[in-house]
Amino acid sequence: MIYETNEKQQRIKYIRVLEKFFTRTISLLKLENFDKDLFKQRTKKNYDDMKKTQEVDLYSEYYAGLKDFINKTMFYIETHTESFEEERANLLKDANLLQKEKNKSNYKKDKHKKQTFNDGY
Repeated sequence: MIYETNEKQQRIKYIRVLEKFFTRTISLLKLENFDKDLFKQRTKKNYDDMKKTQEVDLYSEYYAGLKDFINKTMFYIETHTESFEEERANLLKDANLLQKEKNKSNYKKDKHKKQTFNDGY
């Protein structure tokens, strides 16, 4: 029982670290005055922080996409064009698709359920 709890804690910790890296990367990419050198520096630091956490197997489509996004980000940091604009656009597009994937599973309440028209049939 103790082993199972520890496993769950490790899984949650790893998920939080992945999502923290993801949100930090997005916020850096969306900055008005985007600086690729600052982006590279901070992303490498965030990646090093992420690597300190023990990796856990995640099977969800969203988490697999999150890992792919992180790997793609690190690849772009090592090999990129001079302006970094194309890479930035690709990463923002992938981030948007990932957020859609995550939000797809959220339950949405029907706000105006009582106001629907009933014609008696």
